Amino acid sequence: MLNENIKSLRKQNGLSQEQLANEMHVVRQTVSKWERGLSVPDSDSLIKLSEILHTSVSVLLGENIEETQQTELDKISEKLEEINLQFYENKQKKITIYRNIFIAIDVLIVVVFLVLFFMKSRYLQWETTDSNTMVMKFVLQSFEWGFVRIAPLILVICTNCAYIFNKKLKTMLA
Repeated sequence: MLNENIKSLRKQNGLSQEQLANEMHVVRQTVSKWERGLSVPDSDSLIKLSEILHTSVSVLLGENIEETQQTELDKISEKLEEINLQFYENKQKKITIYRNIFIAIDVLIVVVFLVLFFMKSRYLQWETTDSNTMVMKFVLQSFEWGFVRIAPLILVICTNCAYIFNKKLKTMLA
């Protein structure tokens, strides 16, 4: 196993036996003996070999390189899957929040319309000799005038947006 790993990693790093021997400060025949399984490097040589071949000593000693690479790929794919799941959940939360905001705006508009309807513009009969009453009457009348003209448009837009976000949410969950 050690001999196969040394040979495989040397080739993966694009080194010849001569180049590896030069970096290890041994003769080429020594590297050849390691790769044929006729001898094994000592502990110091194993450490230096692992540094030159950019791997761990445990891989050199017995872990199968293909298994190690597959394990790394599995770890990476698991992390990517976890990240994708987090993105999906965040997107789902955002869509739900936007949908709820548009629904809340719709409800608020309906409630204000009901309040204005049941108020029946009673402020119009207020005494205007008092400056505080006159200012309040003006504010309420201005609000009602603007609200009645703008709110229906906002209601339609928010209802459509809530519908679109609800549709997106249903397609994500399906």
